[in-house]
Amino acid sequence: MFDVAKAREFYVDFLGMSWDWEHRFAPDLPIFAQVSRGGLLLFLSEHFGDGTPGTKLILRMTGLADFHAELTAKAYRHARPGLHDQPWGWRDMDIADPFGNRLVFSERIAECA
Repeated sequence: MFDVAKAREFYVDFLGMSWDWEHRFAPDLPIFAQVSRGGLLLFLSEHFGDGTPGTKLILRMTGLADFHAELTAKAYRHARPGLHDQPWGWRDMDIADPFGNRLVFSERIAECA
């Protein structure tokens, strides 16, 4: 992440995650933080080299339709994700965070042959 306020707006206000904790080695150094929602934990980092902008995360879950409805109801100005059924038997909701990373929330809808 490159902006803590934007990260909080997206992960906490929009996705409904909890900002569990953050760590800095000194007041003027980058943050490393944990966000969570249910059993999902994500680590966010401002540290150079901790990740590549544009990373794609596939997050397996249940209750995707309800989660989609919750996000749609927020009318977030920077993302209006849709649901997409994949030919391999999963339904996906793809959302880009403010830093160019792609979060793909995915739920199995059918067994693949």
